[in-house]
Amino acid sequence: MCLGQQYLDYNIRDNLALLPFLDRLRFCFRSALPDEACHVRRMCYMIVTSRTLLWTLLTMATTLAMVAAVITPTWLIGPSRRLRGRNKASAEDEIFTPSLGLYNGCIKVHEIEQLFTENCAPFVTSFSMSSEDFPNFWKAALVLFVCGLGLLSFTLLTSLSCCCIRSVFRKSVFTVSGTIQAIAGILFLLGLVLYPAGWGSRRIQMVCSNRVGPYYIGDCSIGWTYYLAIVGTVVTFICSILSIQAEVSTSSTKVQEGLIEGKNVICLI
Repeated sequence: MCLGQQYLDYNIRDNLALLPFLDRLRFCFRSALPDEACHVRRMCYMIVTSRTLLWTLLTMATTLAMVAAVITPTWLIGPSRRLRGRNKASAEDEIFTPSLGLYNGCIKVHEIEQLFTENCAPFVTSFSMSSEDFPNFWKAALVLFVCGLGLLSFTLLTSLSCCCIRSVFRKSVFTVSGTIQAIAGILFLLGLVLYPAGWGSRRIQMVCSNRVGPYYIGDCSIGWTYYLAIVGTVVTFICSILSIQAEVSTSSTKVQEGLIEGKNVICLI
């Protein structure tokens, strides 16, 4: 009797352990779909809310703004210069305003049988250039901006796919993206601080006069792209904070009700 009772207890315990699996299997058959189709129906859904859309659009705008700021050679604007033309037939001299960027600049060069022509091009040939021609602080700032742009571009991809993909590396896509955006913002901020530290080099003296030094630009003025980089950095931190609200919006009561109803597309805008 003891052996029979023990066998009966084991049998009942094994059947109870199979109940969760049997419930899942019964749900799939009840939906008149095969097991794989049932899994797709349960897992493949799209959630779009006003906060996730705002976060995605801000991330996209910030990425484009930072790219434009880095590649545009108007971080520093030199004083206007009067260029006397080589052609004596010209009655007026040409006014030109030189400018410098993070790794490029705009100058006027002579050409045969012409007055002057504007040339905007990178002045960097390699990172081994002397600090007088390419300040070391600018080298560090350029590396920081490129790394920050790489991180921000990754978050742009995750923000575009957040309506379908819910996790990255087993973490919430919003948490991962927000953290990466905060790191990118810190890199941008360091780059903005380091850039003025290189204003004492010979290249800046050629554009801004000899009265220049770290964080002092003499006769030059700060260009609009430097301010654009500042705005982009601030918005990067805003995107990092907004990612938290975007995640909260995807877990609202209305979203959960839509999932329970079996909706594959949930739009709350």
